[in-house]
Amino acid sequence: MKTPPNTRHQIGGEIWWPALVAAVVKLLLIPAYRSTDFEVHRNWLAITHSLPLSRWYSDTTSQWTLDYPPFFAYFEKFLSFFASRVDPTMTHLHHGLNYASERTILFQRLSVTLSDSVLVYSAYRLTRNRNFSSFERFLIWALVIWSPGLFIVDHLHFQYNGFLLGMLLLSISFLEEGKDLVGGFFFAVLLCFKHLFAVAAPVYFVYLFRHYCRGGLFKGFGRLVLMGSVVLVVFAAAYGPFLYYGQIQEVFRRMFPFGRGLCHAYWAPNFWVFYIVMDKFLSFLLVKLGVNIQAPKASFTGGLVGDSSPFAVLPTITPLITFITVLLAISPCLVKAWRNPQPRMVAKWVSYAYTCGFLFGWHVHEKASLHFVITLAPTALKSMEDAKHYFFLSVVSCYSLFPLLFEAQEYPIKVVLLLLHAILMFFGFSSRFPARTATTTGATMKGRDNTSENPAFYIGWFGKSYLFGLLFVEIWGLFLHHMVLGDRLPFLPLMMISIYCALGMIYSWIWQLRHIILTH
Repeated sequence: MKTPPNTRHQIGGEIWWPALVAAVVKLLLIPAYRSTDFEVHRNWLAITHSLPLSRWYSDTTSQWTLDYPPFFAYFEKFLSFFASRVDPTMTHLHHGLNYASERTILFQRLSVTLSDSVLVYSAYRLTRNRNFSSFERFLIWALVIWSPGLFIVDHLHFQYNGFLLGMLLLSISFLEEGKDLVGGFFFAVLLCFKHLFAVAAPVYFVYLFRHYCRGGLFKGFGRLVLMGSVVLVVFAAAYGPFLYYGQIQEVFRRMFPFGRGLCHAYWAPNFWVFYIVMDKFLSFLLVKLGVNIQAPKASFTGGLVGDSSPFAVLPTITPLITFITVLLAISPCLVKAWRNPQPRMVAKWVSYAYTCGFLFGWHVHEKASLHFVITLAPTALKSMEDAKHYFFLSVVSCYSLFPLLFEAQEYPIKVVLLLLHAILMFFGFSSRFPARTATTTGATMKGRDNTSENPAFYIGWFGKSYLFGLLFVEIWGLFLHHMVLGDRLPFLPLMMISIYCALGMIYSWIWQLRHIILTH
């Protein structure tokens, strides 16, 4: 159902006030904690501003080398024109190392906030052509624009996920409207900004091949050539200059640093957490039994794992193993997309693919949970079950990001963000799925008023039990660990968060898999 142009204009006017509220919160967070990613992106400004393109991916002046695809490097180059005028030292390759003047902080923080306009526009596009009420549109906008995970990762920790996720949602919105060529174009552009989004590429390929490249042999082949040409042009624009300068090997070497190891510094709550914990338990047990083995040296809370394997007993997991595992996990979704390519299912399929990549991928960052949480937000109002699942998943995802902000002064911020988000979802979903009064047929026939009220939005016994356990995990890390164990096992609170959130993520994956299989 198409929305009339005057209604679209009204919707476009409505979305800016939640966007402005989000912008105000982001401005208030400017002085707060910054991770090393702040220096990473400042250094990328300096690299792209100070060096010719032929040296961008070979420079080692700083340890924070450029390792995103070329379009993101071009984006940093664009920002550097303004950065050099705000504070020239910010873009100086040598003098700018670990530089964080007030102007630099303000510029980089504002660059993230302004780039979020892509996310705002994508949220608008996702709702403008749907038969949503004003309240439903607002709730979807709130889930996307006011996501606490984005506040934590982008506007405290410091990254540009909102900008990139905005392009992903733009692509999905075009696919849902039947504009497959434009949707494919934006996804190709996204891959040239951040290659980690390629986990959903199999879904896009199968869906576009079956949905866009249909209509008989000649018409289908013509559309396949057209789509392939569009993708080829995008990748040529991104990688062509580096191919010309003979730097393409350097680009790919930086983009795919497989030597970093299976896990990131803070282990993302995925399947491999259980694998590594089992290896550590077995190695400890065998040492106690007198077996001579080399205990794993990789620390749970250390820096990048590096080239050394953290496994002492269980077989080493290689990038190829994780690739095959992710592909197998995605395969039910690919079968569905092949048999019945439905535009209304694209968001769920893409989100499921990113969930599989998060659970079984190589060197997964905890921040990657945003890829499937934000993507799934527009589908949260389809049914009570979808809303209940999204409530559960978004709380688990946000809580799993808590260790990123480890300083005491940021603790109230992340707790308040999560609580406000949970309250908004609870009352929003309760309003969307209100209590209904049901009358039994038998009672009506006998003239009795025997009515029963079906509950409004509810989390369910499993969700309540899990969230209560999550509260216990947090209280243990804050108070009980020191009271019970003192300074022993300092890694235990982080390990508990990772394991417990991993259980929640696996439950969410099973829920998504079941619904994808059962959906016709």
